[in-house]
Amino acid sequence: MGETLSIAFMGTLLGAVVAFPLSFLGAKNINRLNGLRLGVRRGYDIIRAFETLILALIFIRAFGLGPLAGILAIAVSEVGTFAKLFSEAIENTSTKPIDGVKASGGTRFQQIRFGVAPQVNPVILSILLYNFESNVRSGTILGIVGAGGIGFLLSDRISAYKWDEAWSIIFLIIAMVYVIDHLSGIIRARIIGDWEGTK
Repeated sequence: MGETLSIAFMGTLLGAVVAFPLSFLGAKNINRLNGLRLGVRRGYDIIRAFETLILALIFIRAFGLGPLAGILAIAVSEVGTFAKLFSEAIENTSTKPIDGVKASGGTRFQQIRFGVAPQVNPVILSILLYNFESNVRSGTILGIVGAGGIGFLLSDRISAYKWDEAWSIIFLIIAMVYVIDHLSGIIRARIIGDWEGTK
C-alpha cells in the first residue's frame, strides 16, 4: 500500500513540475504568439490521448516490471491533464493585479509572479489534490499489469482464488481512498479558505 501511495505521489508531483511551466505557454493572456500557443495546446491533447494503462505497458516494456513504470506512466499522463487545467486557470485570472504590478514598474516575470501566481495557486492546489486521489486508484490498476503497488498483490490473490485476502485488499484500497479524500478536503478548506479570507 505504501508503494501504491508513493507511485501516485511521485507521478503526480513529476507531472505537475513539468506541466506548470508548459501551462504558461498555453495561456492566451501570457503567451501572445498564437502559433506557439496553439501548438503547445495540441501537444496537451496528444499526451492526454494516451491512457495511463497504455503508457504503463509501454514503460514496462522499456524499463521492466516495478514501480518506476507506474510513476512514469502517471507522470506523463498527468502532464497533458495538468497543463490544460493549469492554463485554463491562468486564463481566468483577473487583470487588475497584473496591471498594478505593471504600473509600479514590474517586469513581465514579476507580473506573473505577483499578479498571476497568487490567483491560481489555490486552484492548482485543488487540482493537484483531486488528481492525487484519482492517481491512487489508478496506481492499483497499474499494479495489475506489473507496474508496482498493491494491484500486483491483488491480481496474484485473485489468480490464486484466495478470495478472503483479495477482499481484504479491496476493502483496504477503499479505506485508503476515503482517508485521502477526507484529508485532501481538510487541506483544501484550510488553504483555499485562508486565501479567500485575504482577498
